[in-house]
Amino acid sequence: MAFKDHAYAPFNHMASILIAITLVSVAAAVTDTNGGEALGASYIFGDSLVDAGNNNFLPTLSKANIKPNGIDFKPSGGNPTGRYTNGRTIGDIIGEELGQQHYAVPFLDPNTTGQTLLYGVNYASGGGGIMNATGRIFVNRLSMDIQIDYFNITRKQIDKLIGTSNAKEHIMKRSIFSVTIGSNDFLNNYLMPVLSIGERVSQTPESFVDTLIDQLKSQLTRLYQLDARKFILGNVGPIGCIPYQRTINQLNEDECVALPNQLALQYNAKLKDLVAQLNDDLPGATFVHANVYDLVMELITNYAKYGFKTASKACCGNGGQYAGIIPCGPTSTLCTDRDKHVFWDPYHPSEAANLLISKQLLAGDPKYVSPITLKELRDL
Repeated sequence: MAFKDHAYAPFNHMASILIAITLVSVAAAVTDTNGGEALGASYIFGDSLVDAGNNNFLPTLSKANIKPNGIDFKPSGGNPTGRYTNGRTIGDIIGEELGQQHYAVPFLDPNTTGQTLLYGVNYASGGGGIMNATGRIFVNRLSMDIQIDYFNITRKQIDKLIGTSNAKEHIMKRSIFSVTIGSNDFLNNYLMPVLSIGERVSQTPESFVDTLIDQLKSQLTRLYQLDARKFILGNVGPIGCIPYQRTINQLNEDECVALPNQLALQYNAKLKDLVAQLNDDLPGATFVHANVYDLVMELITNYAKYGFKTASKACCGNGGQYAGIIPCGPTSTLCTDRDKHVFWDPYHPSEAANLLISKQLLAGDPKYVSPITLKELRDL
């Protein structure tokens, strides 16, 4: 069905917003299901789409360590872990498929020490963004700059663990760096009433997007200087189509909010150019572009084709036609057919949607992942 765009209504919710659906890669020093050697580690940067529990250890308003989040996450017995979904994140799923023995652990978890670091570390934070000011409505969150500061700590710890030479080999040849970020920079920064009025007066959308790209370029270059060589960068998904946006704008099921999607597309065009530029400018590095916007829009538009019964209503939430006002928590209305919903809560995809997204990123159509797939990136 065709989607109609509506004018943007003020975004004013204190929850980790997001559909910057983008991905994560990974692995462990074992063999994958095809008998090939898996990656050494996955180092995951981003926002609530891939946060595996860092925000549990922060005094923040953006948290997912309450039931029924994680209800389908088998390793925890269905208890919440801080993941903003009912089961596995895209990073978890892709890690399994690439041969990862353990999930990348949250950096802020006190148990993230020693050999655990060699399987990968998750630095992602609900509410985090490319800009340091993004997400300040949540009080605390880890921006991309802080996440890289933390990786720098991990990098030094790996040197001590296995020696400088082995550490360099591990990081450069056997690890993937995934970056899933950008949605909050629009929804919880540029488009946020009151908090962002200064930015919106002083910066046009084009100028703000350019600022984001420049900042991200310098952040990725910094990771490269810390020996990162294999990258997967996801673009921003159709953030105007999340249940929260549809609910507050009182849209029909075939309608999305125009302005957030337009900003996402402006950013995505520049991000694709940045990926090409970095592949040319940084010797030995490979940057893979994940076209999350088109991938998720395909899922939302043709949801029935993929076995879903709704791509507009949240499985866990309350308020309005699409249960899109109040975040998922113990008092939320919870659907019984969780695998039939594209969205778990007002902002984040379900595990069932994450499975389909992951499949495309692992070995999918070049229109969704380019210039190579994640399996090819792993095997470089």
